[in-house]
Amino acid sequence: MKDFLGYHSEWNLGSPGGWDYQRITQIIGKAVWKKLNNIKPAGVNLDFDHPTLFPVYGFIEILVEAHRAREGSNPGLIAVIAEEETLEDVTENINLAKHLNKIEGISGILAAPHELELSKGNVCYRGRPISIIFMDFNTDVLLAQHRIHNLAPLLQAVREGRVINPRGTEPINVKSMFEVVGQYENRFHSETVQRTPWTRQFYPRATEGPKNEKIDNLIEWTLSKWDNLVLKPERGYSGYGVRVGGVNKDPEEAVKRAMRDEAYIVQEKIPLPLWAEDIPVLESDNICLNRFQTDFRCLIGPKGLIGFLGRYGDVPTNVGSGGGVQPLAILNSDMSVRDAVKRVNEAIMSIGYDDLAEVMEMQGKMAMEHDFTYLLGPIKIAMRPRIITLNQIESLKKYGENLWSDCLLLERMWLDGELNDIVNIEEEELEITRFQPWGGSPAIIASDGLFSFGANPE
Repeated sequence: MKDFLGYHSEWNLGSPGGWDYQRITQIIGKAVWKKLNNIKPAGVNLDFDHPTLFPVYGFIEILVEAHRAREGSNPGLIAVIAEEETLEDVTENINLAKHLNKIEGISGILAAPHELELSKGNVCYRGRPISIIFMDFNTDVLLAQHRIHNLAPLLQAVREGRVINPRGTEPINVKSMFEVVGQYENRFHSETVQRTPWTRQFYPRATEGPKNEKIDNLIEWTLSKWDNLVLKPERGYSGYGVRVGGVNKDPEEAVKRAMRDEAYIVQEKIPLPLWAEDIPVLESDNICLNRFQTDFRCLIGPKGLIGFLGRYGDVPTNVGSGGGVQPLAILNSDMSVRDAVKRVNEAIMSIGYDDLAEVMEMQGKMAMEHDFTYLLGPIKIAMRPRIITLNQIESLKKYGENLWSDCLLLERMWLDGELNDIVNIEEEELEITRFQPWGGSPAIIASDGLFSFGANPE
């Protein structure tokens, strides 16, 4: 806990993303940093090329090793399967197929789930047998699509253990797992427990609050304590449906929405200044230093930490809700992160408007060249990098190892029937998850951290 402050806000074990967006962000961010320093040197030595800043390569290694485990040295086809309406818009899926195609003996394709077929008992794409599948949506979406199209080939791939992440991760992909960590804290790593905010499934119930105080009615208590709480869907993504106390001013609206849609959690709000940073921006004809919320996604695989995704924006910071991405850089200078960020901000703020506008024009041009888009269109990129130290990365590696182990424990608890009251997933979907238990097999876990590495507002 000493190397960085903060909490994880949620985990994603279903179909986490961000692994290639950070690679592109690093390329653009490094070019912007070079140009800024040519205009006004900041006197801070930063490394944009550390392997953890390019997590896509670790993810590719996971997929290829899964193929080798099944097929040995034989060639094979790895399929990236995504919803049809996203095939032309989600750049990192397009790029993943291209990355895979560059590996000797491996072909990569991007396709919709209904484009798979069965041929001579094999799951195929246009007659070619598929070795491994990365499915860019969760099991509830798979089931919904299966009710529209016949996805028997994809379901067979699940049964054959070809899908990464295994569908067996889904029962512990619900955000209510944080309640389990809090209730059984003696069974999990101490750091995991310490970084888990107080969380409860949201429905009329008596329970205990963040300070172990007695709560007679969770609904009424939430209304009365709204400024310090967050409501979010148990299985939501991209920040959809999230309501944050103090940001969303109407607690009645937030609670009514959660009660209407059901399957929500209420969570203790992590203080906004803890995970905020000041970042220069161009506004109208001015250079401003604006305060943004940041988050820090750790991507973890069977061998440990594979990399990060840095995001910034409003609350929530999810790119699917209008947030942006931030380059990441390792501090090689002999100074604190706080001092480094201060120097960088001061250097940028001293640059003339026209010069800075030219730099931002270059950034935008590079983003277009890389088709840097998501579902909402072009992705915003922060002007300056988020700074982290090598010591902090080492601490995050240990954090990732512990989290992987703790998620495996949660799966064992679910399989043993200990979490039946927590996991509220319809039986038809649960049946699919039972086709392919996880048990530590190849997968990628995303942990979204609301962390401070030392540059949060004092």
